[in-house]
Amino acid sequence: MRITLWIVSFLLLFTLAIAPGPTIAAKDDHFQALKRFSQVLDMVESYYVQPISRKELIDNSIKGMIEELDPHSTYLTPEDYKDMQEQTAGKFSGIGIEISMEQGRLIVVAPIEDTPAYKAGLLAGDLILEIDGESTQDMTLMDAVKRIRGEKGTTVDLLILHKEANKPIEVPIVRGTIPIISVKSQSLEDGYMYLRLTGFKESTTKNMREKIRDYQKDHTLKGIVLDLRNNPGGLLGQAVSVADTFIEDGTIVYIQGKDSANRKDFYASKNASEVKVPVVVLINAGSASASEIVAGALQDHKRALIMGERSFGKGSVQTIIPMTDGSGIKLTTALYYTPNGRSIQAKGIEPDLRIPFLAPTADEDKAMRKRFTVREKDLSRHLENGSEPQKVKDKDAELSKERLEQDNQLRMALELVKTLPKLKEIN
Repeated sequence: MRITLWIVSFLLLFTLAIAPGPTIAAKDDHFQALKRFSQVLDMVESYYVQPISRKELIDNSIKGMIEELDPHSTYLTPEDYKDMQEQTAGKFSGIGIEISMEQGRLIVVAPIEDTPAYKAGLLAGDLILEIDGESTQDMTLMDAVKRIRGEKGTTVDLLILHKEANKPIEVPIVRGTIPIISVKSQSLEDGYMYLRLTGFKESTTKNMREKIRDYQKDHTLKGIVLDLRNNPGGLLGQAVSVADTFIEDGTIVYIQGKDSANRKDFYASKNASEVKVPVVVLINAGSASASEIVAGALQDHKRALIMGERSFGKGSVQTIIPMTDGSGIKLTTALYYTPNGRSIQAKGIEPDLRIPFLAPTADEDKAMRKRFTVREKDLSRHLENGSEPQKVKDKDAELSKERLEQDNQLRMALELVKTLPKLKEIN
């Protein structure tokens, strides 16, 4: 017995004695890497042809290190960090597009509705080749954002290559203040509601639920067409709560990073705001991130029919890490997974029913540009200008008819949302 204990003790001591080896080696590797970085820093500072400060060199080094990781990780200067907070809150200055860097090319994820970019005809999938005459080929994502954004009333010239076009075109766009109204609604037919989400901002779920409640004051709600086309995403919490509006229980989405033990699930909560009518969701190539979370959750729970075209495929989670000097790091820390464990990243959400958008003919181009536009007069229960309230429904029906004529996907969605209860009975 004593011999056995002695052997165990010896083995334990031996293990402890040799354990520090790899740790010391790892520390040496870290030291060598830092030493090499310091040497390069000194050489550039001493011999570079133009004067450059050490702070500038270190900032550029951090920026390069993070932005080489993936298209969405980036270093945020104090100014960038402040701008991002303003944008999330729902108001900023610029032209109104979500952009990404794909294989070194600057690509439009989606124009934000009712903004200068949207009105200028920018589309999801467009390549931005030049900004004010400067090539975007070696430009970082944040550099591109800085150049495109600017003071209200100033102009930025973009060289754009539309999808499947042979020749780029120059598009001058006058910058404006971008107030994001993230929820719009309209009655398609009595009882059938059109809900359009243009982004996932701080108040999106609250506003969406208010629109539904307002609609129910005048109508018996029978079905909803939820339009997420060209919605570039936004806040994860808002995506979860929007989906929670339609899902009774279970997982809505989960995120998982490098360590599988750090998986985080987001669940539906039983709440008084749950809407139980049939739902059809419209998506396209401009539906990204938070839009894909909502579409994926409703699809996996068989809570809605997903219709349109395959979504963008932005399934990574970025965490904003504030730094002590007011700057920040936007770092990809995990991937999104739908309730059934499907990764959205680079795959997107495949619709249950693939229906491409058919653009109207050339003489209807003006109408096509307005296909997603809703103004005050289009909204349910808007105040009339001295006319009788009874005319609201007639006007709504007129506007719905015009919208449905211009949008084949919406026409199909309306027919399907009316049929869904019967289809479920057959199944």
